[in-house]
Amino acid sequence: FLILLITSAPFVVSQSRKHLNQDVKYYPFDQNLYRNVLNPELCQEQIKYIRNNSTILQARFLDAGLRIPQGILLGNQIHLGNFYQCLNIIENVKEMNIQGKYCSLKVSLGEIGSLQNTNDKHFYSEPYHVNIDTVVEVTRLMKNVNYTRVRTLSSNLKLPYSPDYEVNSRMGPDNPLSDIEFTLAICIPAPCTTPEVINTIVGNVTDIGINYKEDFCRLPNDKLWAPVDYVAVAIFSTIGFLTILSTCYDIYYSKVLVKDKRNVNSLYICCSVYTNTKRLLTFNNVPNSLDCIDGIRSLAMIWVILGHTFYAIPIHENPLEVFEWAISPKAIWMTAGHMTVDTFFLLSGLLLVYSSAGKLTGGKLIRSLHMFYLHRILRLFPILAAMVLFEASLFNYVSDGPLWTGPAYNVLRCRQYWWSTLLHIQNFVNPLNLCVGVSWYLSLDIQLHILSPIILYWVLSPKKTAAWAALTSGLIASLIAATLYIFINEFQSGIISPNRPEDSDDYFIYYYINLLTRAPPFFVGMIFGYIIYSWKGKKLTSTMVIAMMFWLCCLSIFGIILYMLYINMQLEWDNQTADSFINSFVRPLWGLGLGWIIFACVKGYGGPINWFLSLSVWKLPGRLSYAMYIIHFSIMVAYYNSKLAPAYFTVSSVMFNFFGFFSLTFILAFLATVMIDAPFGILVKTLLGPGVKPEKTVDIKDQDKEIISMPTDIKTIPTNPTIVADAEKSLSPR
Repeated sequence: FLILLITSAPFVVSQSRKHLNQDVKYYPFDQNLYRNVLNPELCQEQIKYIRNNSTILQARFLDAGLRIPQGILLGNQIHLGNFYQCLNIIENVKEMNIQGKYCSLKVSLGEIGSLQNTNDKHFYSEPYHVNIDTVVEVTRLMKNVNYTRVRTLSSNLKLPYSPDYEVNSRMGPDNPLSDIEFTLAICIPAPCTTPEVINTIVGNVTDIGINYKEDFCRLPNDKLWAPVDYVAVAIFSTIGFLTILSTCYDIYYSKVLVKDKRNVNSLYICCSVYTNTKRLLTFNNVPNSLDCIDGIRSLAMIWVILGHTFYAIPIHENPLEVFEWAISPKAIWMTAGHMTVDTFFLLSGLLLVYSSAGKLTGGKLIRSLHMFYLHRILRLFPILAAMVLFEASLFNYVSDGPLWTGPAYNVLRCRQYWWSTLLHIQNFVNPLNLCVGVSWYLSLDIQLHILSPIILYWVLSPKKTAAWAALTSGLIASLIAATLYIFINEFQSGIISPNRPEDSDDYFIYYYINLLTRAPPFFVGMIFGYIIYSWKGKKLTSTMVIAMMFWLCCLSIFGIILYMLYINMQLEWDNQTADSFINSFVRPLWGLGLGWIIFACVKGYGGPINWFLSLSVWKLPGRLSYAMYIIHFSIMVAYYNSKLAPAYFTVSSVMFNFFGFFSLTFILAFLATVMIDAPFGILVKTLLGPGVKPEKTVDIKDQDKEIISMPTDIKTIPTNPTIVADAEKSLSPR
């Protein structure tokens, strides 16, 4: 069933590999405003006035617009102009309202001929000269990512700064410049289109081989309020009002009236920040708890945020240097961050088995299967739904800038595909148009939990033979199916693959977020969960020498994985067989290594590693990790896409950003957990009950009832599948 389901995924996805519907009723920007403001006659009148009568106004338009990108020799092909300066141009003259309009252009150079335009001496004066042979050579070097040779040519390169230049042309369709597309900004009067302004001032630049297209234009106050915005304001305001009301009642009842809160209806204080914070910050020592998982989960979440801090940067002033750094050994700690996804898959499978084995029977699981699924979905729902609502509405107003079309496009994605996000089917329906970009992991996690009872039924059997047969069969079947699928499709083996950039979409859709290829670590986790359960309360009679051998094997596995992730990013890498082997086995091996670490820590062979992973400092980040995962990437997107110009990349500058992102994410995750997740959990318990009743008393700790996961996205999810009633807890303890 699993193989049939997932191998059909490419067909399902292929039917949805389409662009977003740009004609949806409530587009993030006011398209009617852009159309209604156009007026060719008024455009010519305003251009004439600006050219002939207002040197200051002319300078303001020019100063906010076209520039040659800085750092071309370092690979930069983008200049964003001055977004706010352009939009702040407002002049009322001669019964005309001259308003600045910011436009972004995609400019490519085809068969370049000579251009000597002297139409307008008001705009530029002395001509500059360009040796196109030099530009072509630099372009070729840029395409080959050979920074050393590019730098040697920098002293010989002179680029045009104005339309008044002469060109030593290189004609022909093989001109490498035709493959390079520059992103430039231009500030024009609001009634005009870009071609009207360029043709009037410069002339027909297409005739001399300069091709351009208008990417987008922006005007002041062009963000369109939609019904979903009003819905979001109403819902978030209601949450805030109920939080204040419930908190005041809670404090008045317990501090002023000094009454026992056990006598008050839990619904009255379910939104209380006071009570929910106390629960969140209360940590109880429970026998047989897996303390090391707190540290693993927290460190994995930190790695996720760190990796995304680098990954989310949309533009650089020195992209060639960034690329060279990314494929160097110095960056392996960042480029290997996507392996953290498999850490959470492992934890999810491990805690699923550990929290249910010995507490339920297979028959009871099947009879309560609907509650098993319902509770699992509802445990993830509140924070995810809140984030979907926010990104479909108010997120559009968080900031602005020349790069804000990216976040606005995500607003459009959420307005169109909110339903597939909440149903956890994005990887099948809209894999290239994810709402809440990191939520793809939740889809896979839910799908794995939907399939898990096929194995879990036998794991809950009193016969260990049946349990081991089911677990090993599940792992072997997933490995065989994934390996066959991977070898047939011949995917690249890395997030960064310099030799196969055209395959990146297929890699992401058919491999990276494919349930079949990501399932093995989950099954590895189920096996380790059963191993740890089977050894619970038993002393492991193993010599330190054997334990050290296992630790050596574990560290060797991690070392080999990191080495393989490094070599497959190199420019000379071209080994499809090795790519397929890496894709097939690197993730389950990662789970195997982590599984040993957890087992060793639980059984007393962890030493200082267990001490570090079990520190109490990890408990709160562990509880907040789900909310942190959902929230963190949107913070980065808002910050980076508010930039007004490309920044020069250095590792130290990005690390400063990381500490800011982590701190803000932690604070917002704390608030979201206390104000949204905890109240919703109480409501679910009140309305639906605690879930599937255990067969006997549960002795599992808070952390073992909830797990959260990431990917490169990753996140952490409450993983107690609600099989165990008393163990079913939200991210904050009830």
